[in-house]
Amino acid sequence: MSNPIHILGLSGSLRRASLNTALLRAAAELLPADATLEIRPLNDLPFFDEDVEAQGFPPSVQDLHAKIAAADALLLAVPEYNYSIAPALKNAIDWASRPYGASVLVGKPVAILGASAGMGTVRAQLHLRDVAITTGLHVLNQPEIFVGRAAEKFDEALRLTDEPTRAILARMLQRLVPWTRAIQASRAIRESAA
Repeated sequence: MSNPIHILGLSGSLRRASLNTALLRAAAELLPADATLEIRPLNDLPFFDEDVEAQGFPPSVQDLHAKIAAADALLLAVPEYNYSIAPALKNAIDWASRPYGASVLVGKPVAILGASAGMGTVRAQLHLRDVAITTGLHVLNQPEIFVGRAAEKFDEALRLTDEPTRAILARMLQRLVPWTRAIQASRAIRESAA
């Protein structure tokens, strides 16, 4: 059997009771047998600042870089703030894209999902797809996961109980793993031919 695909999950919500983070925990329960998922909180990252960058990456940024570099794929939970990407997630992406020309995001497969009270994550995910283009991420296009009326789909312990949502999340993960392997194989062929 091949080595497991290691997925790094990042949630754009910093709340302890975040449904987006709970969605990542649900993904950990639904992984294919040949995958692992690690969730890395983002609340220790300073705001991106080129003056800080010029002095060297802070330890939390170094840790984020190392975890993204070590991951085979990313799973991004995208809440919407004011019609766009939550600042914590955008900040993490900004840090990961640095230094210019040496981003740990380039070529990384990513799946995007989100939970919201209404359907707000739709706009945020659309904006994130634009960011993915410029940062070199390879977005898994289907299935799209927009968990609307999310509070009704989790129990008091923040466990995802809605079976249709669990099913589509499992399907996303089942597609992400072989798609990641295909991207890795394509990269290996290109590198061996260079």
